[in-house]
Amino acid sequence: MCQDCGCLETEHVTVGQSPFRVISQKTMVHTHQEHLRPDQGNTTKKISIKQEVLQKNNHIAAHNREHFIAQRVFCLNWISAPGSGKTSILEKMIRDLNSEFPMAVIEGDQQTDRDAQRISNAGAPVVQINTGAACHLDAEMIHQAWHQLQQPSIRWLMIENVGNMVCPTAYDLGEAMKIAVISCPEGEDKPVKYPDLLLTAKVLLINKIDLLPYLDFDLQACISFSRKVNPDMMIFPVSAKTGEGFNDFYNWLRRTHVSGHTHESD
Repeated sequence: MCQDCGCLETEHVTVGQSPFRVISQKTMVHTHQEHLRPDQGNTTKKISIKQEVLQKNNHIAAHNREHFIAQRVFCLNWISAPGSGKTSILEKMIRDLNSEFPMAVIEGDQQTDRDAQRISNAGAPVVQINTGAACHLDAEMIHQAWHQLQQPSIRWLMIENVGNMVCPTAYDLGEAMKIAVISCPEGEDKPVKYPDLLLTAKVLLINKIDLLPYLDFDLQACISFSRKVNPDMMIFPVSAKTGEGFNDFYNWLRRTHVSGHTHESD
């Protein structure tokens, strides 16, 4: 997927006001051509060998995680398709919980700072990352953004990843956990169509349940599909507009936070 979407190309990525160049890539592909003998026909066979090149990303992610653990920062990586309501959820959480758990946000988008402006207006410090052609955030981007954002008072760091349900799942950013978000207008079969996200996330929010009376969406079927992919996943149907379902989610987050900042590499 990343080979087709621009992630293998060097792009200008802007973190806050500091542009720097990165190469965001999942695999390096080496192609070996084996020329057969004349008696085997005039044929050239290509053998592609994929070599993982995430080692650098994982090393930086581990360094990020050391920062967060040392400073007792609970870091959550939010992943969804575009338009699922991640920013609206974060705005609500900031307004509801910021006095209890001071928050900061790292915003990932290919272009514009519109979501960062919304987060700032909600009352949290924010750093915008514009990824250009890259369709996900990586650990180096988070490292740069965290050092711009770092404040002793921060207790919860929210990373709003680029809207994409595939590529961001492969990248460890140093977070305590990934949180998946889908919305009712997307259809109840989204969990089985994009299983990697549910397999790597610990929590699923099914957003926009206020629209259920107006949609052909089977909430119980969506929950059942999700359980088939990941039986251990916590699932919370919510509405960022009305607030329905958020108290249960907040209580679960409080317990998880207090229980010891369980991190994905632990």
